[in-house]
Amino acid sequence: METERLNMIASWFTYDPNAPMLFSSGLFLGIFLAFYFIYIFIHKYGNARTAYVLLFSLFFYYKAGGMYFILLIVAAIINYYLSLHMFKTEKSAKRKFFITLLVLINLGILAYYKYTNFIIENINAVANSDIAFKNIILPIGISFYMFQAISYCIDVYRREIEPTHNLLDFSFYLCYFPQLVAGPIVRAKYFIPQMYKKLQLSKEDMGIAIFLILVGLVKKAVISDYISINFVDRVFDSPGSYTAIENLLATYGYSIQIYCDFSGYSDMAIGLALLMGFKIPPNFRTPYKSASVTEFWRRWHISLSSWLRDYLYISLGGNRKGRVRTYANLLFVMLVGGLWHGASWKFVAWGGLHGAMLAIERFFKRFIKLPKSIFTRIIGIILTFHFVSFCWIFFRARDFGTAIELIRRIGDVSLQTEQWLSVLSVYKNVLIVLLAGFIMHFLPERFVQWLQRGFIRTPIVVKALIIGLIFWLVYATASSEVQPFIYFQF
Repeated sequence: METERLNMIASWFTYDPNAPMLFSSGLFLGIFLAFYFIYIFIHKYGNARTAYVLLFSLFFYYKAGGMYFILLIVAAIINYYLSLHMFKTEKSAKRKFFITLLVLINLGILAYYKYTNFIIENINAVANSDIAFKNIILPIGISFYMFQAISYCIDVYRREIEPTHNLLDFSFYLCYFPQLVAGPIVRAKYFIPQMYKKLQLSKEDMGIAIFLILVGLVKKAVISDYISINFVDRVFDSPGSYTAIENLLATYGYSIQIYCDFSGYSDMAIGLALLMGFKIPPNFRTPYKSASVTEFWRRWHISLSSWLRDYLYISLGGNRKGRVRTYANLLFVMLVGGLWHGASWKFVAWGGLHGAMLAIERFFKRFIKLPKSIFTRIIGIILTFHFVSFCWIFFRARDFGTAIELIRRIGDVSLQTEQWLSVLSVYKNVLIVLLAGFIMHFLPERFVQWLQRGFIRTPIVVKALIIGLIFWLVYATASSEVQPFIYFQF
């Protein structure tokens, strides 16, 4: 008994690849509460707070991704010192050399871990060769913190910000655990000034933070995980084994699954940061309410889409080089965005479809002026949602063959009432959760704000009851399998 207890305690502090630490896990809740209890007493002392949170962030990354926290430390050291040298020099050529070197180092590290296997596979396929290479494991969240490091370096190069006061402060910014492994990608010019201000946490901020964490928990653990385990994964793994209606519903299911999964993580990250006195901008604004793909990318994964706009699209000339160049820039940026998501041609296809539609919308906008009305907006929302859902098929399917098979199966959908009723009766519970996810997403913004204000104003006893109810709901719907956040793999 004593040995089992010691083994259990040891497991709290060691990495288990089969059970990485997640925001939605009971282990994280317990460890965070212990961390936060101490944080309350030291948050007023700048250096002590910074060191304490940095150590916890590295521990969190270790528990989520193993020994790759060492790579994170190396990235922090390289980016801090090279950026500092770049900032101090006044010679334009030297500064350009440093920023080029920094971007190449960061992209080189990212490319090695993320794209080496992909490149070798394609070389073998094209040249009919058999180049052997050790399988490289992708460090968790590397795409997020490398893009964050690049944005810091570019902002320092442009002299939009000054370097952090020391390496400790920069490491705090790069390794800050709420958004470390799955975003949002937080800009240095937004976050770093907060590090040097007196942190304050009002009663309202506390209420908003808890509300966001609870909403994110419901999205992830109740809606996304349940739909994934009980329906979506099965159909996408073998679309040929299911009916046309089941394939169609699985496509709708994945649309709400990935939204609830990723936006749920972002909600929890923003809420956890707010509990500590730091404000992170929203990463989602109910994207399926978009009436165009252009609007969708203003609402979906805002931190990435704005990053690509500010550091890639504008650098390529944006819309200042003529119409043809603008269309080409849009397509190229979205191809890069697709490749950022994963080292696979299916992600490139996903990004290419979005890029092509962005260019098409911009082209036709010159000639067609749709009347602004509720009717045209509803039609736009329906069309945009179905285009985005179609693209998600390539994003989710394990390969092109599976994606095409699923699309082919959907093409056989009929309007026979008996078939629909039969499928709906079999997946009744899944469809209830699916419908709840869509209702949650399409709730009017004013109503959500009203709920948030109501939660803030409720007595602490009522808050405790609501929290207890949410935890019971999570426990009741939880599966025995670990369900990492989808964007952990990026």
